[in-house]
Amino acid sequence: MPVYEYLCGECGPFKDMRPMAECDDPQICPGCESSSPRVILTAPNFFCMPSDRRKAMATNERSANAPKTLDQYKASHGPGCGCCSTKPKRAMKKTRSGAKSFPTARPWMISH
Repeated sequence: MPVYEYLCGECGPFKDMRPMAECDDPQICPGCESSSPRVILTAPNFFCMPSDRRKAMATNERSANAPKTLDQYKASHGPGCGCCSTKPKRAMKKTRSGAKSFPTARPWMISH
């Protein structure tokens, strides 16, 4: 059952757990027992959601309102990361004769 907020004119705000079918009905104040209307004082929270999904939703919400600048984006990603468009340069060595060799290549492959 969800938790709803109510505002009593004498005692102030209070929270109560009610069925969704009764979400718009007034609730009796636990202090003075007067009828109090439902109000929305705080933003809803997603407590039942897994933490990784909640974190992703918070990140999406931040990025929709304040996108990163190019400098901020480059600072958070190292050179050659998988999400950036630039590919890391391949390691290459040159011999004295000027022939190129690639130490990361497969050694059984013959170059032309």
